[in-house]
Amino acid sequence: MFLRLGPPIDEPNAFVVEGAPQSYPPQVQARLEVDAKEIIGRYPSKRSALLPLLHLVQAQDSYLTPAGLEFCGEQLGLTGAEVSAVASFYTMYRRGPTGDYLVGVCTNTLCAVLGGDAIFESLKEHLGIGNDETTADGSVTLQHIECNAACDFAPVVMVNWEFFDNQTPESARELVDSLRSGTPKSPTRGAPLCVFRETSRILAGLPDERPDQGQGGAGAATLAGLKVARELGMEAPAAPEPGPEAQS
Repeated sequence: MFLRLGPPIDEPNAFVVEGAPQSYPPQVQARLEVDAKEIIGRYPSKRSALLPLLHLVQAQDSYLTPAGLEFCGEQLGLTGAEVSAVASFYTMYRRGPTGDYLVGVCTNTLCAVLGGDAIFESLKEHLGIGNDETTADGSVTLQHIECNAACDFAPVVMVNWEFFDNQTPESARELVDSLRSGTPKSPTRGAPLCVFRETSRILAGLPDERPDQGQGGAGAATLAGLKVARELGMEAPAAPEPGPEAQS
């Protein structure tokens, strides 16, 4: 039995997009260097800043471009291969131009069986685009995503990584219509939505000026299970004593 390695077959596997910037104009380079200096200064080893720097250049271009990858390598003293290896591993780093709102529909097991697949198919038809494609007006990019640790609230749709819980095909269509009309709905929990490039700046660790609405806690399903466990006196086994290697 052979397992196929690498990205999904419907996902672009190279940072090659026609018209992508190969280098930054001096004013853009200077501005990015100021932000990069602040980010790099937080780490004892500057190469540890690669992940936030990738978000920084993604905020500039809406995806990772040759110019962005080269900038990260220059700032951190890394080769192009080292930067690309990390950038191509994580799916939050985009490989093509991204709309103002990245709409991700969870199609992992629980969300899928509770309606995630139906939501995804409904949005593809409603928007007239396929997976990892963007509407002609540049407002919405649609993709299916893997589990985002919100199974209590399945099926889940994420917009720029903010949660919209317990969705249906109808509510998801209303959601994308609100995004396209410029009147985005509020997430179920968390801070108000901002556009994808601003989200990327926040993920880079730069100031987030949005009001903090709180991220909530465990959902009803998890809490119900916890209640049953307590009623039955169920407890996790005690952790073993550390061995001599851990104590030394």
